Amino acid sequence: MYLVKTPWLLKKLYPELIWKINQPTNRCIYLTFDDGPIPIVTTHILNILKQYNAKATFFCIGDNVTKHPDIFEQLTADGHAIGNHTYNHLKGWKTDTTVYCDNYLQADGILNTPLFRPPYGRIKKQQIKALQVARPDIKIFMWDVLSGDFDINLSPESCLQNVLKHTEAGSIIVFHDSLKAYDRVKYALPKALEIWSKAGYEFGVLA
Repeated sequence: MYLVKTPWLLKKLYPELIWKINQPTNRCIYLTFDDGPIPIVTTHILNILKQYNAKATFFCIGDNVTKHPDIFEQLTADGHAIGNHTYNHLKGWKTDTTVYCDNYLQADGILNTPLFRPPYGRIKKQQIKALQVARPDIKIFMWDVLSGDFDINLSPESCLQNVLKHTEAGSIIVFHDSLKAYDRVKYALPKALEIWSKAGYEFGVLA
């Protein structure tokens, strides 16, 4: 069970997290990709983004960066922003805070970025505080639109409709550059980019 559109109550419970970019005069949306980089999928997504002159933010797993440094280098060479997604994709609710923080720092040693997204969107209040101590300039980004591309029971068409229906100026949208999401993201992403581009949206990176 997951919510495509993040409810206001959840945002209120975690005001220290960034859910949306509130710039009412700016027709910009923020594409994000979690869990990469990996061969085939990340590379294909980079090619799609390049076709539409779109920039995005990639929340990378440290272990994947270690395994696929060439793809990671392509991310940065193409002008995309990089975020930390822990070293081993840890679920905060099921992980000791010290272990979680150490795993974050292990990835930070490779990525060196203040941008962070907790895997699964699951993080404890004490983990937030520990990360803020470990890296005072940290910015923890969540989202306000979840594509659902990770859901193997979701059709590619429904994945597309998820993002088209709920996206607006300032939206932070989650896709995944993972094998599980590949069938849906490779269908939905180019079609959404074409529609948004025609509607006059720009595609910015988180900072």
